[in-house]
Amino acid sequence: MSPVTGESRGSVTFTLEGARQGFLAGLPIALGVASYGLVFGILAREAGLSVAEATLMSATVLAGAAQLIAVEVWADAATVPVAAVVSTTLLVNLRYLLLGAALRPWFAKLSRRAAYGSVFFTADENWALTMGRFTDAGDGRVPGAYLLGSGLAIWTCWVAATIVGAVAGDAIGEPARYGLDVVFLGVFVAIAVDLWDGTDDLVPWVTAFVVALATAATVPGHWYVLTGAVAGCSVGIVDVDVDDDANASATEVDR
Repeated sequence: MSPVTGESRGSVTFTLEGARQGFLAGLPIALGVASYGLVFGILAREAGLSVAEATLMSATVLAGAAQLIAVEVWADAATVPVAAVVSTTLLVNLRYLLLGAALRPWFAKLSRRAAYGSVFFTADENWALTMGRFTDAGDGRVPGAYLLGSGLAIWTCWVAATIVGAVAGDAIGEPARYGLDVVFLGVFVAIAVDLWDGTDDLVPWVTAFVVALATAATVPGHWYVLTGAVAGCSVGIVDVDVDDDANASATEVDR
């Protein structure tokens, strides 16, 4: 993990204060993440993982959706080859390529230690928080350590909840009894609401939704995660290019 220093390059800083801001902002969402970390711990034990193995997985992987899918597949390890587990989780996690690309305009201004040390703690939830914070930095001073701070909040709660779920799973019983099976969906709905930036987002969002549904209905596996994300991003990029061209043309006319 990269040390949090007073490093500053251009308008992007990397400081303890930025990490603190991120940590405090990430705590409410981290508590929500903890609820399905609890579910992961229970499912991991049911799949045959020890408490130590489940904890190590959460501490080093930090990918809720992929981990939940992996232990579900792992439960059928007698009939499902290890390659299937690896390929499935890889496919689900390919979305991090897109998340990382979105962070590049800011992280390219940081050192490699700061940038790579931070992106390890990237999760869907704190990525959304960070993007909102970065794009709303009206004073031009972007706290580059925000992702690290919010990620540490999520990582801490995720690992702690995994341990509790793995240790006390038998006492907790079926997660659905407490509504924990829908928390995952609830968190992502909250993220979507926070990311919504007006009607300009409607076309790429609808495109991603339709493509993901169509892929899920026609292609086995979890390809819908990638196809929906790529389709939505592609439409968004085209829309931005069209707007830039229109603005450039308007500027030329004014001249």
